[in-house]
Amino acid sequence: MKPRVLILCTGNSARSQMAEGLLRHMAGDRLEVHSAGTRPGSVRPEAIAALAELGIDIRGHWSKHVDEFAGQHFDYVITVCDHAKESCPVFPVGTRRIHWSFEDPAAATGDEAHRLAEFRRVRDQIARRLSEFVSEPRP
Repeated sequence: MKPRVLILCTGNSARSQMAEGLLRHMAGDRLEVHSAGTRPGSVRPEAIAALAELGIDIRGHWSKHVDEFAGQHFDYVITVCDHAKESCPVFPVGTRRIHWSFEDPAAATGDEAHRLAEFRRVRDQIARRLSEFVSEPRP
């Protein structure tokens, strides 16, 4: 079985969606990747656009509540915002929890170009962390 990864954020609309798309792209078929939120909304168009620039299509993604994954085994649960870390449900023994705090690009104000620039900036930060994650040896 492939290692399973769940990426959590508050809204499952920006950071966790970009992380899911990036990790699936980077890991190929080596990992099973999902994302969810503690208070899901809808996938931000800027997140879709920022990943499309890299050739990654997340137009078919939708926001999911973390409760949809209750009782499932995950090898890794990665929280990408502080709120999700604090409200993350308990996962079974053996689940490795990882926390990376990224600013919320959905909070950016200004015109479309400025907001998209913020999504790109956070996307690139997430990509660097995920690149290190996929290069780590797995037990």
